Amino acid sequence: MQIATRCRILLSLILILPFFTASAQQATTPLRTAPPIPQPDSTVPFTFSISPSSPASEPGPPTPIPIPRGPKPAPSAGDSVSIEDVQRLGLQANGLAQAAKSQVGMAEAGVIGAAAYPNPVVSVIGGPQHARIPLANPATNTRSVTVTQTIENPFLRSARIGSAEAGVEASRASADQVRADLAAQLRVRAYELLLRQEMARMEGGVLDVMEEVRRRIKVGVGVGETARFELIRADAEVLNAASRKEAAELNTQRARIALLQFTAGALRPDFELDASLFDPVNLPSLEELRQEVPTVNPDVMRLQAEEERARLRINQARAAILPSVDIVYQNYQDAQYTDNRGGFNVKIPLLYRQRGEIDAAVADTARARETLEYRRYEIGQLLESAWQALQIAKRRVEMFEGGIIKEAESALRIAQAAYRFGERGLIDVLDTQRVLRGILVDALQARFDLQAAAAEIDRLRANYPREQAVE
Repeated sequence: MQIATRCRILLSLILILPFFTASAQQATTPLRTAPPIPQPDSTVPFTFSISPSSPASEPGPPTPIPIPRGPKPAPSAGDSVSIEDVQRLGLQANGLAQAAKSQVGMAEAGVIGAAAYPNPVVSVIGGPQHARIPLANPATNTRSVTVTQTIENPFLRSARIGSAEAGVEASRASADQVRADLAAQLRVRAYELLLRQEMARMEGGVLDVMEEVRRRIKVGVGVGETARFELIRADAEVLNAASRKEAAELNTQRARIALLQFTAGALRPDFELDASLFDPVNLPSLEELRQEVPTVNPDVMRLQAEEERARLRINQARAAILPSVDIVYQNYQDAQYTDNRGGFNVKIPLLYRQRGEIDAAVADTARARETLEYRRYEIGQLLESAWQALQIAKRRVEMFEGGIIKEAESALRIAQAAYRFGERGLIDVLDTQRVLRGILVDALQARFDLQAAAAEIDRLRANYPREQAVE
């Protein structure tokens, strides 16, 4: 019993002894002091670092599309040309305008031919003369000179000259019509180039905005705060914007080439237009245009000249019925005699009295008259249509500039504010901005339509730079 008790006491001492040893060592070892906490130095700026999960990394709303809203600054004077300069260069260099001018020269030469007097006809006949009886008369030579001069009918002559002069007026009117059409096309092509340039500039701004939006969305996707679907949508929007920008730039080059074609290369390939889609349009009132256009329109003036020429051709055909007279003088010489004879030849129209020529001239006069009346009516309707197109374009410009654009801009600002407060997604902001872009494109198109309608009215009234007009 005592042996078992002693064994238990010994075992307890063996188990407790390590704890007393460790406590004695800890009591004899000196305590380690913690390093001092550094205090902020007033001379060193205190900085904050924002973790990637900070709200500052979230993509913000896109900035507004940088679309031109007014006249752009004029380029340097050495590289810029105005619309009037383009028209002058085109009228001077275009081959069609020069060809029309040559037609006027041909018609003026026709007047010279119509006013010329007929040339006399001289015939000379000579040869040896032999007597039938050699002893009666020796052999000799004979000579005969005949001069014939036509005495022209004065009625026929005046009708022919008047018809040729009317042809000159018709050719001049045709040349004016060609020049007016060309000047209007040059003006429209120039403003089309300005439209394409504005569209390309706008599409470039849209692409820059979309690339910035994509970059911000990519940051948000990288930190896990934005769905990857929005990055896919942004990639599609960037590709679409890049495609539109490329198409707009190609359309700009096409419009530039078309303008160079109409000017026959008279412009430098790198020219700049000193004009804008916002140029003012100054035209007379509709009542003044209604009175002016029928009197100055080149096509109407050409048809009036053609009607006058056809009428004078009737007089010319009727004057041809009168007898024509030729004065004849003849001189004959041989070995014994000298003969001087005078007389006249009369052409009497007994069998054919110019019935076909007269009927053709009458029918041609009726054709010219009916064409003139219809063309007057048609040009009047074209004027009314162009004026209505002008008023519609003006109304559209006023609507876009006065209310529609402001409403779209307000909607974009509201969408941006809603996006900042988390009430709308980024897609809603992009859709609102796309609507604004479409409205601004339509506004630029309305400006172009306004200039095109004004160019059409100026074409009808033949209003173009007259420095190079056909004289």
